[in-house]
Amino acid sequence: MKKTIAITTGILLLGATMSFAGSEVKGTVSNKALVNKSANVSLGRGAEANMGSVKVKNSNIKGTVSNRALVNKSANVALGRGAKANMGSVDVRNSNVKGTVSNRALVNKSANVALGRGATANMGSVDVRNSNVKGTVSNRALVNKSANVALGRGATANMGSVQVKNSNIKGTVSNRSLVNKSANVALGRGAKANMGSVVVE
Repeated sequence: MKKTIAITTGILLLGATMSFAGSEVKGTVSNKALVNKSANVSLGRGAEANMGSVKVKNSNIKGTVSNRALVNKSANVALGRGAKANMGSVDVRNSNVKGTVSNRALVNKSANVALGRGATANMGSVDVRNSNVKGTVSNRALVNKSANVALGRGATANMGSVQVKNSNIKGTVSNRSLVNKSANVALGRGAKANMGSVVVE
């Protein structure tokens, strides 16, 4: 049994994750990850911890953004103001996507935690913000015996959910998720907890 522990301070940490900040991609962005009995931790102001996830920021993509991740008996933690922890999720921000944004994740007996003001914890979810998407936003996640926690004022905890905020989508927003024996918690003034949901703001 091999355990992997990765810790950084004040920088972006990627655990079996793809990130395309400030990039233009023409084609397909695909992530197939297997994370087993591991820990991914990021500490510091604005910390981010991504495990078995795809993150697209300030990018133009023509094609498909796809994530298929299996996360088993693992922990993903982001600590710091504005911390964000993504586990088995797709995070699209300030991007133009023509095609499909797809997430198929299996999260089993794992913990995803984000601590800090405005913290966001995404587990088996799709989070689309300030984006233009022409096509389909799809989420099919199986979350089993896991915990997803966001702590801090204005914190948001998404489990097996699709969240669309300040975005233009021409097509379909679809969520087919199975959440079993799991806990999704958001603590703090104005905190939000979304489980097996579609949230459009």
